[in-house]
Amino acid sequence: MTTWIDSNDYQDIPRPVVAIGNDYPPSHELEWHSHRRGQLLYAAKGVVALSTQHGAWVAPPERAVWTPAGVLHSVKMVGAVSTRSVLIDAGTCATLGDQSRVIGVSPLLRSLLVEACEIEREYDLEGRDGLVMSLLIAELERAPVIPLAVPFPMTPALVAKCHAFLEQPSPHDTIDGWSDALGMGRRAFTRLFRRETGMSFAEWRQQACVLVALPRLAAGDQVTAIALDLGYESPAAFATMFKRLLGVAPSRYQP
Repeated sequence: MTTWIDSNDYQDIPRPVVAIGNDYPPSHELEWHSHRRGQLLYAAKGVVALSTQHGAWVAPPERAVWTPAGVLHSVKMVGAVSTRSVLIDAGTCATLGDQSRVIGVSPLLRSLLVEACEIEREYDLEGRDGLVMSLLIAELERAPVIPLAVPFPMTPALVAKCHAFLEQPSPHDTIDGWSDALGMGRRAFTRLFRRETGMSFAEWRQQACVLVALPRLAAGDQVTAIALDLGYESPAAFATMFKRLLGVAPSRYQP
């Protein structure tokens, strides 16, 4: 069942923060669109995978994705998804910044996100509902940034390689292999890759593998199958990498 509230109906509400709750069936997709306000997208149930022209982000449970105002993005739902979406005016929460990112959702922040969606659109700024929204912003100000990003570079040939990697990721791809394929020297490649993505090649490669693995874990795929499909020699090797990046075992994200 789909329960869908159009966020465009909320863009001009005279409040600095407004919230929307939506329910989507498995594998539902939201085509490319943008918002006048910045958007924090949280999946109270299921997993959301968000893409922009500059990268890809995944928000499993206890995570949320921030998309700045005006940024074109698309969203794919993994499993049946129930979202809590918060639209925020510019300058209301400066720490979220002008780049997409994944943030950690504490138990308190989760409760505030759920409660915010029950509040009337034109709530009393000085009353209880206004206090809820103010506390929500205060929690967002202190929420940690989580490394669940796969930023895309700007150089067209390198972008194509990155997209191809996401289609068929492998932990065994090397700097030498990519630089040779692009007709570049190793040193020039590493400088270009870090300059355009903000990451080393090894960091980006691992993030990409996690990005691909998370939706499969949420869909109930076995860790062994995912590890082998991604090219890891054993489930243990994959689990070690996963835990090093996210702090928990892959099984934490299985239903």
